[in-house]
Amino acid sequence: MHSLPVFLRLEGRPVILLGDGDAAESKRRLLARAGAMIVDESETAALAIVAIGDDAMAEAAVAGLRARGILVNAVDRPALCDFTLPAIVDRDPVLIAIGTGGASAGLAKALRQRIEVLLPAGLGTLATALYGARDRIRRLFPEADARRRAIDAALDPGGTLDPLAEAPDVERWLADPAAAEATVVRITLRSADPDDLTLREARWIARADTLSHDGGAPAAILDRARADARRLVGEPAAGGPGVTVILRGPN
Repeated sequence: MHSLPVFLRLEGRPVILLGDGDAAESKRRLLARAGAMIVDESETAALAIVAIGDDAMAEAAVAGLRARGILVNAVDRPALCDFTLPAIVDRDPVLIAIGTGGASAGLAKALRQRIEVLLPAGLGTLATALYGARDRIRRLFPEADARRRAIDAALDPGGTLDPLAEAPDVERWLADPAAAEATVVRITLRSADPDDLTLREARWIARADTLSHDGGAPAAILDRARADARRLVGEPAAGGPGVTVILRGPN
């Protein structure tokens, strides 16, 4: 992983923007959407965007800003960037960021356009409704593990809150959350390539509470699980290399 993806809250916070022309204006609009306070080079800020066309001037500006401890994005100059600005799919408050580390803005844009078509316009409404219902969800599921499993099951494809469905209804789900019992599934691995997992197997691993394997399961496949899922290493199992998945919810 070449960079750590983060979402920065910039509402009312200063960001330096240097340069003019179309590139600078597009960054100005983006910063304004995020609520940032755009300031000039003399001001104090933690972040800066340099959209200067001349190479020598841009390099000098970046060096000066970095000397002040400011993190810099240099437009169209990935080698000079401390951070990059991704292509964004905005379903406020849901944000999806697609970055290539500056390798290809065109590829990031193409992926964003594909994802835009997939995601319903009302996705943000679902996120807001879940946030508003968080106290009721905690009362229904006092234990954190049970709460997470119930939400995972509801958000599964075909579930009550399937985020790609036409109109997921949080109130209907709260009326009948129907949490399922624990399920144990063994996945026999066909290769070390996670792309060889079936869609269902990939969903099982992504939702797992616990992954058990004989120590030979590829890291690329185990990394498809949540970071907080337990990993247990045991004896080799019959039937070839595999992963045992313990989860709750519909299969």
